[in-house]
Amino acid sequence: MILDAQPDITVLAEVGDGEAAVAAVREHRPDVALLDIRMPTMDGIEAARRICADAGSRVIMLTTFDQDDYIYEALYAGASGFLLKDVRREDLVHAVRVVASGDSLLAPSVTRQIIADITGRHRPGATRSAGGSDARLGVLTTRERETLHLLGRGLSNAEIAQTLVVSEHTVKTHVSNVLTKLGLRDRAQAVICAYETGLITAGEN
Repeated sequence: MILDAQPDITVLAEVGDGEAAVAAVREHRPDVALLDIRMPTMDGIEAARRICADAGSRVIMLTTFDQDDYIYEALYAGASGFLLKDVRREDLVHAVRVVASGDSLLAPSVTRQIIADITGRHRPGATRSAGGSDARLGVLTTRERETLHLLGRGLSNAEIAQTLVVSEHTVKTHVSNVLTKLGLRDRAQAVICAYETGLITAGEN
């Protein structure tokens, strides 16, 4: 009801479980799919993984604080952001617009803290490096590494440009290079990467 009331947003389908969500996305090809992490038949993480791989739609996950452990998996499944279930109406609408435009939504400080906690506990298949010495970062230039660090802190392109004293166009180029070189889907995964490589530490602002 909230989304469909917006002049620039059309709700194409509503379903009650993860399997139906995947089927609906394949049928309607929406720009954005809004998924609950906990759903019957197929959970939201698996649904997000299939949607991102098959349909090309972008995914926003809904979660609650007691589901923190799932957020890390959801972002790696391809989700472009997540919202708490008590999100304000205007923030829900804003999130859909932001993700539909190709960006990710990881602005709230609570999001950065949750990601920091999860990546500190759950990095798969590797030992976390301190001080950003992970070998993966070796492919980045100094400026790209600085850009990744600022992405990890949740800064927007405009804020990064101001910090680095460069144009927003230059920042967009740096961000694109970071994503390409590290094989990341979007800014959400860049934030995760910044934490798990040790470039950002838990609690850093």
